[in-house]
Amino acid sequence: MTPSIRLRLSIMMFLQYFAWGAWTVTMGTYLLQAMRFSGEQTGLAYGTASIAAIVSPLFVGLVVDRWFASQRALSVLFLLSAATLYYASTQTSFAPFYAALLLHMLCFMPTLALGNAIAFRHMDKPQQQFPGVRVLGTVGWIAAGWLVGYVLGAENSAMQFHVAVIALAVLGLFSLALPHTPPLARVEGARKLGLRDFLGLDALQLMRDRSFAVFVLGSLLVCIPLQFYYAFTNGFLNEIGVANAAAKMTFGQMSEIAFMLAMPLFFRRLGIKAMLLIGMAAWAARYLLFAAGDAGAGMWMLYLGIIVHGVCYDFFFVSGQIYVDRQAPAHLRASAQGFLTLVTWGVGMLIGSWLSGRVVDAYRVAGDPVAHDWSRIWLVPALGAAAVFVVFVLFFRDRTRANPDDDGAAGP
Repeated sequence: MTPSIRLRLSIMMFLQYFAWGAWTVTMGTYLLQAMRFSGEQTGLAYGTASIAAIVSPLFVGLVVDRWFASQRALSVLFLLSAATLYYASTQTSFAPFYAALLLHMLCFMPTLALGNAIAFRHMDKPQQQFPGVRVLGTVGWIAAGWLVGYVLGAENSAMQFHVAVIALAVLGLFSLALPHTPPLARVEGARKLGLRDFLGLDALQLMRDRSFAVFVLGSLLVCIPLQFYYAFTNGFLNEIGVANAAAKMTFGQMSEIAFMLAMPLFFRRLGIKAMLLIGMAAWAARYLLFAAGDAGAGMWMLYLGIIVHGVCYDFFFVSGQIYVDRQAPAHLRASAQGFLTLVTWGVGMLIGSWLSGRVVDAYRVAGDPVAHDWSRIWLVPALGAAAVFVVFVLFFRDRTRANPDDDGAAGP
């Protein structure tokens, strides 16, 4: 990979995650406080990402990979994402806002896979080169949080969407400068992939193993309480009076980078099962900290609950991806990863989006349209994560063997 290609890919990653992070963290505050949408409506709005996560592999695999150069498809999708998100920002009632946001996510979610595909196709040593490029995405997410929360103070304003729209429009034009990446179907020797490949259905045969089945079921179930954090943390922090909440939440991404770099050491010392259990326990602990914390003397609990994000995300999601890679035979690894994504980011998060909104509505303070009993709200996902933790302790057995040459580093 030449320095020029590395620079272009890094800029793409930065702007892509900057555009996503500019609104997805703070949208809950905007919908609950400024738009006065219900908790259920807010949860459904966040659920558009899960619907798009289910659909996007089909679009990328069955359409783009067969017919279009990836960088050109990326350009069109980013420009459509900008237009649909801008339209969503102009809506004042839920139905048209939801429809526009769903269209936006259907355009945006495929860009995550396409961006990674372009990067991998132009790297000669992906395992060594990809992390250095992908980390710019996390930096972009952090930069968006600081700009929207601290510089612009736009957490309760439609301006957060406008920041993302500008970044997406720039990306739409910049994508044409990315290295040419022809469709896989036109690459000599490439195997034609079918619907089963992109849905990961071939991986269903792995469910015959009890531990793998427990892992998949537990992953689905734990993603339900996980969505409480993604959809409602920013709204919670703003409601209880935490200043610059979006900027403070970026401490979670900072810890994610630190723990990602330290994961090889943890893998050698702890192993897959312990890593997964620690990740689940961290989610339960985070919600208990949120339930007990406040913007005054208990602010340290909120900071700790945010900073533990590195453990929550890396130890569960990244460890899970590595477990699947080791458990699945070589010819099923791609299918198994697709199946895991469908189960977690698709089905699990979609259920969590709906349920979290219902719970938030159930604990609305009577007589106040924007106040909630957050201490009781956070206990619900805490108990949910703890219950899945117990199931894993009792029924999950890690029978995989690490490759002696594998240093435990997380894959893409």
